[in-house]
Amino acid sequence: MRSAPYRPVFRRLAPRTLRGRLSLVALTTAALLITALTIVFNTVMERQLRHQADDELRARATAVAATVDTSGPRVRVLEAADDQPLDTNVWIYAGQRLLERPPATTGNSPLTRTAGRIAARGTPGCATVRAAHQRPVRLCARPVPGGHATATVVTALDLTPYQGSADTLLRGSLVLGAAVLVCAYVLTRLAVGRALRPVRTMTDQATQWSAVGSDQRFGTGGEPVELARLGASLDALLDRIRAVLRHERQLTGELSHELRTPLTRIIAELDWWRSRPRSAAETRAVHEVIDDAARSMRTICDTLLRDARDNAADASAAPGTADVVPVLRRMAQRLGTPAQAPAVVETVVAAVVAAEDARLEAGVTPAFLERVVGPPLSNAVRYARSTVTVTARRVPGGVAIDITDDGPGVPEAFAGELFQPGRRADPGDGHHGAGLGLPLARRLARSVGGEVSYDAGHRPGARFTVTLPAG
Repeated sequence: MRSAPYRPVFRRLAPRTLRGRLSLVALTTAALLITALTIVFNTVMERQLRHQADDELRARATAVAATVDTSGPRVRVLEAADDQPLDTNVWIYAGQRLLERPPATTGNSPLTRTAGRIAARGTPGCATVRAAHQRPVRLCARPVPGGHATATVVTALDLTPYQGSADTLLRGSLVLGAAVLVCAYVLTRLAVGRALRPVRTMTDQATQWSAVGSDQRFGTGGEPVELARLGASLDALLDRIRAVLRHERQLTGELSHELRTPLTRIIAELDWWRSRPRSAAETRAVHEVIDDAARSMRTICDTLLRDARDNAADASAAPGTADVVPVLRRMAQRLGTPAQAPAVVETVVAAVVAAEDARLEAGVTPAFLERVVGPPLSNAVRYARSTVTVTARRVPGGVAIDITDDGPGVPEAFAGELFQPGRRADPGDGHHGAGLGLPLARRLARSVGGEVSYDAGHRPGARFTVTLPAG
């Protein structure tokens, strides 16, 4: 619990980049490993040097034991031809009685006391003692068996040269470990940077492609497994982004296209009303047209935004039912206003025929029905020479609405592209439009299980059929 306040400090000290964090992890791991290896190496080397010192001491003790005679009742030290090297740092005991000691030591020196202690054990053994000036000295005892008397030879060796070798090895291992850590850190940063370079490149490319909705993708061929999985994830994300951008552009285009007609009605009515003084009845009629156009704009916005939110896939996007005949009559009356009738159409006659005068109900709201029927009806009015006919009839499981006109019809070469967004048979025909009305009508109809189709065999003019589920 006490370490919790330090976590923000650690987070601030941690590297910000993945490259830095991976390099730090590699450096920490290498430091722990090198520290453990250094400790083990120096411990082993120290033991090895101590074993070498003990071997040398035992060899000296064996050489000195050859000059000790224990065959008689008393221990005798034989004088050799050149025993001065053997007398250096050598103690000889008969039992616990000291027979000889090095000339440079006294009876109460630490070396002599330690030699007497290990000699009294009567078994081989070694000990380390700090002599004058804190120099480490190693002492080893070797019993010399005999017939009637026993002796013990104790030899000493200065460990300063061995300690110097151990210190040199320690410093060398520390320097080598530091060099290895530096090299490991540098190499890790280089390796991680090189390994992350494709990721950085893919990130930059994904950012560029997502900004423009490009159809370029990374793919998974010839890449490591990790990069292939990242590429697949980025491809899926780019596909979703492209779909969102395409849907956004489509929604914007549809709003622009669908709102243009009611706005044109409002502007035309205002221009007509301002052209000369109008009576109160004419002013009220203009207000009604403007109110109707404004309501139509609100309906358009609500329908398109709801369709965008539900992604045109849920049948609940258009709940309820609509009485088809009154809705079609109301739409026909709107087309009869001066603001709606295009100059190329002399007379517009809208006829609604219901089979057997029975009530026809579609399984959509009236506003939704208007949005589906509106684009093909507007096209018919736009291109008709004199007559537009709207016929509603019952079909198995639904309602069919036929919209026919006596215009030039759809060119055969363009029939296959009729329902593709943004396509027009003749962009220079003088009619306003973005080629989005019919695709929108078909998409809305299909969202509730219906259809908008074109009868290529109908002559003269054109015939569109809107099919919607029964209410």
